[in-house]
Amino acid sequence: MPSLIDFRRRIRSVKNTQQITKAMKMVSAAKLRRAQDAVIAARPFSNSLRQMLANVAAAAKGTDAAAEHPLLAERREERVLAIVINSDRGLAGAFSTNINRGAQKFLTEDKAGRKWEIEAVGKKARDYFRRRGFTIVGETFNLTKAPKYADVAAIGRKVAGRYAKCEVDSVYLIYNEFKSVMSQKLDIVQVLPVPLPAETATADYIFEQPAEELLATLLPKYVETVIYRAVLESAAAEHAARMTAMDAASSNAADVIERLTLYMNRVRQASITREIIEVVSGASALE
Repeated sequence: MPSLIDFRRRIRSVKNTQQITKAMKMVSAAKLRRAQDAVIAARPFSNSLRQMLANVAAAAKGTDAAAEHPLLAERREERVLAIVINSDRGLAGAFSTNINRGAQKFLTEDKAGRKWEIEAVGKKARDYFRRRGFTIVGETFNLTKAPKYADVAAIGRKVAGRYAKCEVDSVYLIYNEFKSVMSQKLDIVQVLPVPLPAETATADYIFEQPAEELLATLLPKYVETVIYRAVLESAAAEHAARMTAMDAASSNAADVIERLTLYMNRVRQASITREIIEVVSGASALE
């Protein structure tokens, strides 16, 4: 049976761990607030841009320039690029695992024999798919730590350029969508070719430029915005998952401390009882 000093050392070690998990929970809670505000602010802009794209596309429908735009060209999917957005570090519960497993399931269940390439955002995505033999064509780290539009736009321009040059036939985006502190949803979105909404225009625009020129300007911006929103969603979901995981770890540490304290008190009580019995037995022997 462990001695009292062993119990005290273990209790002290668990208490130190509990202090770390509590501090990490507070840090994640503060970051979550900022990330959540960024997501809430980005959603209306993304939805408005999508609606504007639908209106402009409806106005430009039928023109040769709109029909021949490289980001709208639909091809047979043989070479497909998947942008997987994940975290750069752990201690976030099943956050990284859910994304990687969901992405792998989506890629491996493909029955069309497509050749997949991975654009990894985050070390967890890069390491996971590299170990499983997938082709990694790009990697970006620390993007979800403090998302900046300029950094995300560089990824958007890169994938749009590859698609326009026919290096890939379609692009998919895989990330965790932020629902609430306790809930994240794996989302898989087709980015390229740009899926134009089926609805007709709801606003009567007066264009200073031809509608097809505006469409050509909006399409790359739309690709960048979709990826940027996904990065913001993933960042908020990561902070929420880490805050939840650290809260659970702190609670578990408290339970461990309580059990260890109970065992230590029992050992100390048994030791005191044994010493009393020895004293009484010695006194009885002297009589």
